[in-house]
Amino acid sequence: MSEFYLQVEETGERLDRYLAEEIEDLSRSRIQQLIEGGNVSVNGKVCNSKKVIVKQSDCIILEVPEAQPLELVAENIPLDVLYEDDSLIIINKPAGLVVHPAPGHPNGTLVNALLAHCPNLPGIGGVQRPGIVHRLDKDTTGAIAIAKTEFAHKHLQAQLKAKSARREYLGIVYGAPKTENGTINLPIGRHPVDRKKMAVVSAEQNGREAVTHWQILERLGNFTLIQFQLETGRTHQIRVHATQIGHPIVGDLLYGSGRSIGVNLTGQALHAWRLTLQHPVTNEVIEVTATPPTEFTTLLEILRKRI
Repeated sequence: MSEFYLQVEETGERLDRYLAEEIEDLSRSRIQQLIEGGNVSVNGKVCNSKKVIVKQSDCIILEVPEAQPLELVAENIPLDVLYEDDSLIIINKPAGLVVHPAPGHPNGTLVNALLAHCPNLPGIGGVQRPGIVHRLDKDTTGAIAIAKTEFAHKHLQAQLKAKSARREYLGIVYGAPKTENGTINLPIGRHPVDRKKMAVVSAEQNGREAVTHWQILERLGNFTLIQFQLETGRTHQIRVHATQIGHPIVGDLLYGSGRSIGVNLTGQALHAWRLTLQHPVTNEVIEVTATPPTEFTTLLEILRKRI
């Protein structure tokens, strides 16, 4: 059980909104569930209404029960394996596949598929996310590395932290950047209003360093094919940065404009194209290229014909 103690400084905010703003690790919907479940007290009395208006000097206690671990089940889901040995496996993840189980996605994930493919995976790097070194968004496709041993897991995570692993993406964006390349160095944190989104926020607002390098590969009229390289790995980093500079990823319903392009996409036109890392045992450089999905290449062909 985790507890949060808060002293209200200003009057006038609704209880659920106030807690969502103060506790960034919890979504507003999760906070509303906790309120309805009797886990919030105001001035010593349990409060079950999210609409209560907090007042200056109110003392609020929020109790968060320990999450019950999900039962991980091996599932026979086909995997596009790009590289595999006794230490690690690299997969070309399709759109729509969630990386690891979470509330709302208890099964049918990449982890469930990996448990069937790699029987010794459980426990590597954690119970709920065995072997997972880094993540890709549900609708982002491409190369993702998974460790098969505890040593490999720590080694690969250290490479990401030291920025020695290279992660390159292909993205189709709206508009035509004026320059051929650039670097976006803007901190990213939880969106101050919409807790399901990330946003460019200051360090004072708990924004964390986020650096994205980009280079134009092909100009396609009012669209552009860009190669992105991550220096850091914040949640939704490329999508947030691309939108921030006025060129959102095509098909990104969360951060983009939602403009129709006449092509049905499963997700955003963003693909983890190439992954370069050092093998944790042999120290050899491993470079893996993931072929973009048919939707991505079809979109490119259509845009080329429009020029």
